[in-house]
Amino acid sequence: MPETTLHRRYGRLVSSGFAMLMVLLAGLVAPAFSDDAPWPFDTLEKRLIADGFDSERIREIFASPDVSFEKGGVSAYFMHNESKLNYKQFTRVWNVSSARKYMQAHQTALDAAQATYGVDKEVITAIILVETKLGTYTGKRSVINTLSTLAAMADDKPRETIWNSLPDNDRRMSRQKFEKKADQKSRWAYRELKAFLTYTEKESMDPTTIKGSYAGAMGISQFMPSNIAPYGKDGNADGRIDLFVHADAIASIAGYLKHYGWKPGISREKAFKVVYHYNHSKYYVNTILDVAEKLKG
Repeated sequence: MPETTLHRRYGRLVSSGFAMLMVLLAGLVAPAFSDDAPWPFDTLEKRLIADGFDSERIREIFASPDVSFEKGGVSAYFMHNESKLNYKQFTRVWNVSSARKYMQAHQTALDAAQATYGVDKEVITAIILVETKLGTYTGKRSVINTLSTLAAMADDKPRETIWNSLPDNDRRMSRQKFEKKADQKSRWAYRELKAFLTYTEKESMDPTTIKGSYAGAMGISQFMPSNIAPYGKDGNADGRIDLFVHADAIASIAGYLKHYGWKPGISREKAFKVVYHYNHSKYYVNTILDVAEKLKG
């Protein structure tokens, strides 16, 4: 998924005296969370422990140097515009050709998923193409940082930091709408964070190393953590559910679509409604179905 990158251009300092002045002035400006400021995840850690997570594990996770308040990625979350995504690229010849090669390489897993769940393997492949470029790009943002930062917006200081990080010329909402969305997303992210921590503990994964999308979706199938327990499948029968493994991701997508009503021979109209559960975007759904048709052709 596309991410917004902010670029700054610095003019050349015309004299060493002016340069020194700028350094001194910079020292007067406090960062969003200075060394003596409260850790932005203090309240979050306490909530997790109060909700039954092991206190030692939680403190160890949040003490990791890899865990931080990630305002850049979360700011992109508030600026995301689905209608501007280039979905047409996925229906072009080279992408469809790559998807066919993927189907050949993973024929056993795709055939098994289609036989078990009744979901067309072309639709499964189309989802993997659009979500992660056939598993080659599963995201580069820390899932725990993204979800923790969003969840921390239940507190005033982290929320204010995110609001101030949104560029004035690219804000897509008023402060009132931002506050409403921040309330909703902080509650949602806290649930997702709990699911993520539960999943990684069950599968003996280090939560600080897992990368995903700007929203916290993870793996080849780009599942949100709360979807893993009910819909995740062990496609390769190794006793684990690892969405970074193709067989597990393929089976999980099939299981998810079956749950929401996919049946063999389903009409496009009904298929649209099923795939819409995967991503609430008509652009996305139509692309998935168009790619699937090309793969069948």
